[in-house]
Amino acid sequence: MLKKIYTKNAPEAIGPYSQAILFNELLFSSGQIPVDPATGEVVQGDITAQAEQVMKNVGAVLAEAGTDFEAVIKTTCFLSDMGDFAAFNEVYGRYFTEKPARSCVAVKALPKNVLCEVEVIAAVGK
Repeated sequence: MLKKIYTKNAPEAIGPYSQAILFNELLFSSGQIPVDPATGEVVQGDITAQAEQVMKNVGAVLAEAGTDFEAVIKTTCFLSDMGDFAAFNEVYGRYFTEKPARSCVAVKALPKNVLCEVEVIAAVGK
């Protein structure tokens, strides 16, 4: 059974998609970008500031689904500049302490010209 996950503590979907979908005991999130859900605006600053907001948004979606960072199985990370990898990785490592599987790629552009985006697959009801 599919269940749409929605929280006002993460940015609204800006297209025809859900923040996340729960399927049985697996959560599949859409990519989270550094938008402050309170203002709807992109957090200004460098990759560190933007990555911190992304992690807050990911955490809010995880919490709404009844899970947390420790239950994340796989992440996919998108960077607009691979030169930001080390700084992004520093923030990422503080949140994903269980070291889930990960892909991290540089892309030509991201929505709203942000510097990073992260999507996750997580276990629910661990």
